[in-house]
Amino acid sequence: MAKKLRMGMVGGGQGAFIGAIHRYAAALDGQIELMCGAFSSNPQRAIDSGKELGIESNRNYQSFEKMFEEESKLPADQRMDFVAIVTPNHMHYPVAAAALSAGFHVICDKPATLDLAQAKLLKQQVQETGLLFGLTHTYTGYPMVKEARAIVKSGQLGALRKVVVEYTQGWLAQAETEDNKQAVWRTNPETSGLSGCMGDIGSHAANLAEYISGERIEEISAELTTFVPNRMLDDDGVALIHLSNGLKGILHASQVAVGEENNLSIRLYGEKGGLEWHQQEPNTLEVKWLDEPTQIFRTGGNHSPAAAINTRTPMGHPEGYLEAFANIYRHFGDAVHHYKKHGQSDKSSFDYPTIDDGVHGMAIIETLVQSSNSDQKWHKVST
Repeated sequence: MAKKLRMGMVGGGQGAFIGAIHRYAAALDGQIELMCGAFSSNPQRAIDSGKELGIESNRNYQSFEKMFEEESKLPADQRMDFVAIVTPNHMHYPVAAAALSAGFHVICDKPATLDLAQAKLLKQQVQETGLLFGLTHTYTGYPMVKEARAIVKSGQLGALRKVVVEYTQGWLAQAETEDNKQAVWRTNPETSGLSGCMGDIGSHAANLAEYISGERIEEISAELTTFVPNRMLDDDGVALIHLSNGLKGILHASQVAVGEENNLSIRLYGEKGGLEWHQQEPNTLEVKWLDEPTQIFRTGGNHSPAAAINTRTPMGHPEGYLEAFANIYRHFGDAVHHYKKHGQSDKSSFDYPTIDDGVHGMAIIETLVQSSNSDQKWHKVST
C-alpha cells in the first residue's frame, strides 16, 4: 500500500466552515494526512487553530509564504505533498501561484480564482510547472451523478435536447450581519469577485450540467438580481444557456429563496429518455423513457463501474456530501501518487475537476454578469 499523502492547508481555521469539510473529506479513506498549515491570515489565530488541530508546533505556520518556504527545505519524504486552499476567493490565486512556484501540487475550493484573468495566469503556471491542480466541485463526486454521466455517455438517452439545472438556498434572504463571517465575505466583491450568488452556487449548477451532459456552455442570456437592499452583489439569477451539440437549457440560482436549504437539482432530456437527480436526495437517480416505465437507480446497486468505484457502503446505507467530497480528494490523491511514482500524471486517467474547469467556470461567471448588464440577447463564453 502506498504511504499516506501529506497535506498542508491554507485557511480553514477558527470560525471557518469549508476548511473542516475539506479535512473530513481528505481523511475519510485513510490515505491523506494533514501535516501542516497556515490556517488564518491572522497570525495568532493561525497558530491557535493549528494547535486545536494537533499540528506540530514546527509545522504550524503564521503565513502561507513561510509554510511554503519551510516545507520546501524538508526532505522529500517529510515535506507536504500538496496544499489545500480553503480561503475566501480573493486569496485563491496568490496562494496557488506561490504553492506552484514552490513546487507543490494544489487542490483548491471553487471558484479557482477571483476573476478570469487570474484563472488564465494560473493555468499557464500549471502548464509550465507540470504540477497538478484540483478544484473541489463537490457535487460531481456523488455515485448517482457518476451513473447519470455514464448513462448519457452510453447514448441511451439519444441526442440531448434540454437541461434544467437549479441551485436554490434561502440563507441570504435577509441582510448580512457583521458576525456572519460566511455571509460577509461572500457578498463583498473584494473578497468574492464580481458575482455573488451565481459565482458561489450558480457555478456549481453550471459545472454539474456540463459534467453529466458532457457538453460545454457556449452562450448565455442572463438576468441577475440583487433583492436585498444595499447588497453589493447578486443574490439571485436565471439564465438561458446554449451548450455544445445543440443542447439548450435553463440555469437558475438563488440565495434568497426562503425555506430552501441546499436544493441543487438537475433534469436532462434526450430524444429517447431523460434523467433527474436531486442533491438533497442524492442516493436516487430517476431515468425516464419514452415508451417504458421510469427506472429508479440507487447508490450501491449494480450500476456502472464509475458509480461503483465511488460508492463505499452497501445498498441502503446512505452516502452524502462528505463522501462525494472525499471522492474528489481520493481521485486527486491517486493522481498525486501517480505523479510521485512517474514524475507526471495524465489528467484524463483521473476523475477530478482541473484548472481547465476552473478557467471555464470563471468565464461562465463573467459572461453571466456581462449578459445581465447588457441589452444584447446572447453572449458567447470565451476563455
